[in-house]
Amino acid sequence: QVQLVESGGGLVQAGGSLRLSCAASGRTFSSSAMGWFRQAPGKEREFVACIAGNAGTYYADSVRGRFVISRDNAKNTLYLQMNSLKPEDTAVYYCAARSSRGPSGMSRDYDYWGQGTQITVSS
Repeated sequence: QVQLVESGGGLVQAGGSLRLSCAASGRTFSSSAMGWFRQAPGKEREFVACIAGNAGTYYADSVRGRFVISRDNAKNTLYLQMNSLKPEDTAVYYCAARSSRGPSGMSRDYDYWGQGTQITVSS
């Protein structure tokens, strides 16, 4: 079965950096859109970034210029480099994958989800 497993979460001070990884297994996602979402306590899950099947990248306004999404198709792995972290970036971060190539910022468009990894940014 398809599995997405995130890693790289943790505690970091404001202004610091972290890199999240999402290792996929069970199928290849090299031509599929994949994305990152996050959910803070008491809030709805929100879009962070996605990478389309053609490698186009898209970001939420709140992270554009600070976060970079990328993928290594040979490793079937998705990444999220997070720089200049802020306390408001604190959330559980989820990796997600679509069965299609097109990008989407809507969680309902994603077919596969990881279990999530906690990011806590201290002030």
